[in-house]
Amino acid sequence: MKRFFVCSLSVTLAAAGLSGCANMTETQRGTATGAGVGAAAGAVIGGITRGGRGAAAGAAIGGALGAGGGYLWSQRMQQQKQAMEQATKGTGVAVTQTQDNQLKLEIPSDISFATGRYDIQPNFAPILDRFAGTLRDNPVTNVNIVGHTDSTGSDAINDPLSVNRASSTRNYLTARGVAANRINVNGMGSRQPIADNNTDAGRAKNRRVEIFVAEAAPPVPPPGSAPAPAAKPY
Repeated sequence: MKRFFVCSLSVTLAAAGLSGCANMTETQRGTATGAGVGAAAGAVIGGITRGGRGAAAGAAIGGALGAGGGYLWSQRMQQQKQAMEQATKGTGVAVTQTQDNQLKLEIPSDISFATGRYDIQPNFAPILDRFAGTLRDNPVTNVNIVGHTDSTGSDAINDPLSVNRASSTRNYLTARGVAANRINVNGMGSRQPIADNNTDAGRAKNRRVEIFVAEAAPPVPPPGSAPAPAAKPY
């Protein structure tokens, strides 16, 4: 518990990674990061509302909220990340863990969709097949698929195209046994570029689909509430 607190504090003060927590699991590091962020917010709120005397109490409450709120990076999430890293190795797909503990797959257009189209290309299908399998194995997660375009063309063209790309990805996954109510789709058109739209290479990077997978952390009971009863053995 002491090591967990020190790790959380180091994130709060320095935001310099978890170099002092090398022996912690991915789940522990994710929880410690959330606790550190929550502790910082709680300390600030406590200091303001109680003239500085409430900083310590605020940090404790904030740490608990940060550790238990938002998304959880569980062992299942880590295994899913490793599976997708293996499945997409050498394809150009980026597989990362976001700061808020979501698994992110960034799929460029030369893999996922042809220019101006939203039908899934053959080299994207094997990646989605493997991805669907990891989702079936981890049914507690939810998926958000976001389509993007480059700046070529008007919003009247790009906005529906980006949504259609996300919808095509969702439809492919649901056809392979992933429940539709787990998947949300959205299209950003050309409004979130990650590269320069003035070059061919930049526009190619901006034509992409991003897939986010999240496992919701259990809610944190309010301070002073009774703990939840232990599950009965069966």
